[in-house]
Order: sequence, then C-alpha cells, then structure tokens
Amino acid sequence: MTMLLKRRYFSVDIKGIVAYPWFIYGACFQCVFCSFNPRLTLRQDDWRLLYNTNYSHTVLFHQEGSNSLLVGGLNNVLHIDVDSRQILENFTLDPNLPRCGESSCENVVTVIERFEDCTFVCGTNGEEPKCWKLFPKESNHSTEAVDGTGISPHTCTQNSLSLMADGDLYAAAPLYSDGTLLQFRRKAGNRISVWMHDQWVSEPTFISIFLAERRNDSLNEKIYVLFREKNSDTSPEADPWISRVARVCKVDEGGPKQLLQNIWTSFLKARLVCGIPSESLYFNRLQDVFVQHAEDWTDSRVYALFSSSWNSTAVCIYSLKDLDDVFESSSYKGYTGAIPNPRPGTCVKNSNSIPHSTLQIIKDYPEMKDWIHPIQRETPFFTSNKNFTKIAVDRVQASNESMHNVLLLATDDGVILKILEDGSKAFIISETHLCNGSAPIHSMKLDSEKRKLFVGYPGQLSMLDLQRCQDYNASCEECVLSRDPYCAWTERGCMSQTEGGIQNIANGLTNVCNQKSVGRFRRDVQQSSTAPLKIRHDVPSDVPFYLSCPVDSHHATYRWEHGDKRSPCQQTQSECLLLIPSMKDDMYGNYKCVSHELDYTKTVNEYDLFPKRAFNDAVKLRALDWLMAAFVTSAFYLCSL
Repeated sequence: MTMLLKRRYFSVDIKGIVAYPWFIYGACFQCVFCSFNPRLTLRQDDWRLLYNTNYSHTVLFHQEGSNSLLVGGLNNVLHIDVDSRQILENFTLDPNLPRCGESSCENVVTVIERFEDCTFVCGTNGEEPKCWKLFPKESNHSTEAVDGTGISPHTCTQNSLSLMADGDLYAAAPLYSDGTLLQFRRKAGNRISVWMHDQWVSEPTFISIFLAERRNDSLNEKIYVLFREKNSDTSPEADPWISRVARVCKVDEGGPKQLLQNIWTSFLKARLVCGIPSESLYFNRLQDVFVQHAEDWTDSRVYALFSSSWNSTAVCIYSLKDLDDVFESSSYKGYTGAIPNPRPGTCVKNSNSIPHSTLQIIKDYPEMKDWIHPIQRETPFFTSNKNFTKIAVDRVQASNESMHNVLLLATDDGVILKILEDGSKAFIISETHLCNGSAPIHSMKLDSEKRKLFVGYPGQLSMLDLQRCQDYNASCEECVLSRDPYCAWTERGCMSQTEGGIQNIANGLTNVCNQKSVGRFRRDVQQSSTAPLKIRHDVPSDVPFYLSCPVDSHHATYRWEHGDKRSPCQQTQSECLLLIPSMKDDMYGNYKCVSHELDYTKTVNEYDLFPKRAFNDAVKLRALDWLMAAFVTSAFYLCSL
C-alpha cells in the first residue's frame, strides 16, 4: 500500500478533466461543527503597499477617519496617504551612537503617539532607547530628540506598550538592556512621573492599556492595564501564566515621602478569567485586547483574545462596569483586617493626603480576591484551534438601523476572520486571505469611520475593505445568507450601508427576499438569471468519470441529483465531487449539484451526460480507470486510519 500511495502523487489532464492528489484528502473531509466554520473563504490582494522587505517589526498609527497612516519599522517612519497609496514623507531615524556595534546598530521603532502638534516616536536606538518629536515638513520645527528609557524597550523582542492620554504619556518598558525592571509608569506630560512598586507584578508581559473617560466625573477616570504574569501557584496542574487587569487613577501623583512617594497610590489588580469553569479549563495567556468605548463608560466592553497551554485560542467579552465592580467591592487577597476610609483604590484630588492605613493595603495587598468573569460565564464567546494574535471590533448599523458588533481576528499567518456577534453565539461571515503564502501580522488598526482594516506585515501594508458586498452579489438570497451587517440587497445589487435594503442579520432566512418593494435584481454587469448553464459531456461507456461543482458556502449542504436518485458529495475544501467508477447505460442523463442552506435551495451546476463510442476518446478516458482505482483505494486506506 505504501508503494502504491507514493506512485499516485501526480496529476492527469484528459479532455479537460484534471485529477489531483487532494482528491484523497477530499474523500475523508467532513464538515464538523459547520456553524463554527467560516461561511465563505475569500482572497483579497487588491490593496497592498510594499515599502521595505527588511522590516522585521511594524508599528502602525492611525487616527479615525484620517487619510494618513504612520508606519514605523527599521530606522525610519513612513507617512502614507492611504487613498493614493503614496509615501508622503520618510522620517529617517538612524541610530547615532559612537560605540554602535554590528549587531545592535539599528533603530527599531516601537512607539508612535500623537503629542500636541507633533508625532512622538520612540525606538531601540542601538539598545539605547531614544524618542523624537517629529513635525510636518511644512512647519519650521526641526526634529527634537529626548531620552527614551522606560518608554521604548532596548530591543524589539522585549515587551512594551504606551498610551498618550490628556497630555500625559503612560508607558511600560524595561529600564535595563537585559529586560529587567519592566514596569508600568507615567513617564512624561502634565503630571509628575510615578511608577510601580517592585513587588506588585512578577515577570509581566503587558498587552494593552486604555483610558476610560467619564463625562462630568474626571476625578474618577482611570487607566486600565491588561497583562499576563507568572503564576504564584507552582503546582504541576497550574498554568505557569495567568492574566490580569490593573487600574490606577488618572489623577494619582504618588504618596507622601514616608510611603509610596512617586509610586501609584491607587494600583489594584485582579485576575481575568476566560474558560469553561464546569470542566476546569481556562485560557490563561492574554494575547490581545480591543476596547469598544461607549458614550457612557458603564456600557463599554472589553474584548480579550487568549491562548492556552494546549494550543487553542478563545475570545471572552467583559463589561467594563462588571470589571470595575470587582475593584470597588471585592476584598483584598490575603488581607483580613478592617477596610479603612477611603477604600484602597479610591481616586482623590490629592494622593499625598491619603492615610497610611489605606496606602499600606495598596502596598502589601494590591490583588483583589474576586476574579473578573466575562459576560458569558459558562464558556468563551469563541474558541478555535487556530493561532489568533490580533483582535478588533467594529460597531455597525445595518440597513434596518439595528446595531451589530463585528469581530475581526487575525491569525499568525495572514488570515482575517470576520465574525458577527449574534448574542452569545459567533457567526463566522468569512475568512479572508490577505496575501499569497503566510506572513505574520505585526499590527492591526481599525478605522470604523472608513470601514477599513489596516494590517501590517514585515515590509508591507494591506488594507481590508470591510464592505466587500460584491462577494454576495449573485442574488438577494446570497446577500441575505451572508448576514453581513455592512451589506443589504437593493435594485442595484448587494450594496453597502443602504437604508431600507433587504437583509436579515438576525437569522439569515431568505424569505425576506419575497418582498415586493425590491426585486431580485442583479447588477447590470451580471447575467439576469442565477440559473446555471447546462454543461454537456459525451462520455464513453465503461470508463470512470466525475463531476464537480464549487462549494460557495461552507454552511450549506450539497448533494447530486440524477433523476429520482440523490447522492452525497465527495467534498473537498472547495469542491463537491460525484465519482462514477464506471459509466453504465442508466448513468447517462441529467445531473444537478444542489446546495441547501437554511431555507434556500439552489442548483449550483447542471450537466447532461451522453454516451459516446469514439475509440480514441475511450482510450484516453479509460486511463482514468487506474486513477480512480488509486483514489478509491488510497482514500479507503486513509479514512480507515
């Protein structure tokens, strides 16, 4: 059997019929948990900008609705116009060090923030971090350089993050070149610099930082930091890493000289939980975070992407109000005494005046006893065995003015999942491959106003159009089945952001297409009928043959119809096959490949097979007999493993 399998890895092209070894895989392919599979598999490569293939690290900065995008990489920052795909400016930031060595003489940009009337950029600068204030070329300002220690890491492989909020710079980066003394600090701006106590975290990896603004209550505005750290539980069954949320008051300026001077007086942390508690399975390794801010901060939500020790990923969704309630009401882990007034973690106008009894608890017992659970406690919102690394969430108004959340998840090999948040369930609209081959995604920025997703790879930039309604433009039913809130069916086809268009985000049922207000029209450039053309084949008797039709939707089921006979597909990832071992008289006639999805049934392909006795054709086609035998035998062998 092994020898036979080795000999069968080839392709044969006879009368336009091509057979490939993936047939063997297709015979074993089954659609397991179809609702968790992407409905469509797409490829987009129409917006890509190559700028420097030597970039091994990419940082993006983009402001909502702007045409400008800043890209930081190796020794420079590019200012790109996303509409024209032109590089407007190239800020060169070569390291300037007298002792610059061969291995460290590079400046990898790690921080890009907007600061007052300039762009604030930091980089590794040959392992001596440095920051620059960059001004537009039309201004008369020259580039200004400042020390970047504690803002940028010494190498791009070290952990760091930054946030510019109300004129203050918050950052986390190692103070030393060996990566030690990695802390979260307020480093520069209108308020004094403050930092963490050495014992508050253990070997942290900082993931995300954000400010939760509170209208008419600026005193209680807080900075939230999400990170993972080493687990103090060293038992064999415990994961060595756990995820945390910490918060500090924006107005915190440290304590008095006697206790916590220039150290956060409001720092508290709590464990962030994502998993299946009933089975004691937890995703403990936080990978990325997206915060969906609301006008009322209590309605804001935190979308967190986790990985696990068994190489799976999950998304859990948290209410910022629930998260904050843990800090406001939980007891302090390890502390059994009375809780003083003000409660530890309370924001006050003058942090130097906080009583020592309150500060002592902050110093010695900063961890909350209660855990922070997601909105959906029993199970994560989404799980996968793929390695997702980035997340973004868009808020979309559908054609009927209902609001929907769409998650965008990026894998480590250049694939974007587009997921509809359907209550507590995930509906995967599509899987989009942004470039040929696999390339790691370094950074991702969402522009909700423009409905674009910018994705940074090594040395290149891609832009994903989130309103690709042309992918569902075949008919009203196809548009509705997509359940894509960016799109709706109109007389001009499946269009983006159209009020009053036909769509059914709630369940995707296509009976809404029977409305008389809008007909089932197609675009002018397409055929006026969705009925497939009949394909004729003249096939000799007693030879093997196969028919195929494309798998348009991975949520549909496919079958073959021949008279009153119904046959299942031999389904590959992209095709539905009908294998005929040997043509007999009763096998000629009409064949239809039919798909069924929810309440919609359509004929995808239709064939008419007629007998043909031509000797030459028969000889050529008879070669397929061996190929089919190889396929059936090999498939049977593989499926039996």
